[in-house]
Amino acid sequence: MEPTSKKFKSVDEYLSALPKEVKALMQIIRKTIKEAAPQAEELISYNMPSFNLEGRLVYYAAHTKHIGIYPMASGIEAFKKELSIYKGAKGSVQFPFEKPLPLKLITKIIKFRVEENLNKAKLKKYKKSNAKH
Repeated sequence: MEPTSKKFKSVDEYLSALPKEVKALMQIIRKTIKEAAPQAEELISYNMPSFNLEGRLVYYAAHTKHIGIYPMASGIEAFKKELSIYKGAKGSVQFPFEKPLPLKLITKIIKFRVEENLNKAKLKKYKKSNAKH
């Protein structure tokens, strides 16, 4: 199931290596992330689909029995209560294939991460411009 034996050059290539049912779920997650972060750039990183916006926004990947979403530790921490019904770790959460995808929650997490990355970028630019004076 996990498409790790091959180095993928694009998200489409990654998705095409998946079984039909898993590919369908991954495409739903991809669409949900794109809608929540339309300005984000899609790419393959660590051989997984990911999105960038002023830094890494989120990774997502198909596994044997679940889809993993990796919205960094801050994205997990901010939604710890809502995510508590799922297996996960400091920077990841597992959505089992047999349960419906929590698309509203995924959208909230992605919007949170967009805001977080944009705020960090603003702060960095502000500090840089003040350091010149």
